[in-house]
Amino acid sequence: MLAQLRQQSLFVKMVWALLLLAAATAALEGRWSLSFVAVATLALSLAPIMLARWFDITLPLAFVAATTVFVVASIFMGEAFDFYERVWWWDIALHGSSALGFGLVGFLFVLMMFEGDRFAAPHWAICFLAFAIAVAIGAIWEVFEFLMDQWFGLNMQKSGLNDTMGDLIVDVIGAASASWIGYAYLRAQDRSFWTWPVDRFVALNKKLFRKLR
Repeated sequence: MLAQLRQQSLFVKMVWALLLLAAATAALEGRWSLSFVAVATLALSLAPIMLARWFDITLPLAFVAATTVFVVASIFMGEAFDFYERVWWWDIALHGSSALGFGLVGFLFVLMMFEGDRFAAPHWAICFLAFAIAVAIGAIWEVFEFLMDQWFGLNMQKSGLNDTMGDLIVDVIGAASASWIGYAYLRAQDRSFWTWPVDRFVALNKKLFRKLR
């Protein structure tokens, strides 16, 4: 685990250090809620690395950096500093990027199930499964927001139904974009700008894609 942490980019390490500093400073000032949010954000940013180690997967440094930025933007800046209210497009951008990310994760998961065989199933079927996974995760997140509002008196849903439906629509658009990238990868003969996230992950985890051709 320590070796994987050392391998991360300087940018990610700086973000982790700032979160630790924010947690310590808030605790010294008696701002326990902010300290808790900072620690929770740090823990969530470390979760992908821990899961990757558990499943013996190598994550691209860009993926770790992107997930770290997303967690900080959504939990630390969004909730602790109320960016969801201050910046009108904050929620839209985060939901769209998360749906795109989960769509790519879903696509890679399905591709791993076939050990990288592009022709084990119709291209549209593989991409549809990726789309469904991303939308399902988005829906589960909306349920999570609802439960947090009901149980702890938070305001994660903001304007209620309108916020939820807007988020789900953005989730669908992001998931569809990820599915299109997956389809482009399955159809492509050579690497391209659009397929580099998939290409990079496959290159780092060749043992999981033994039937790739």
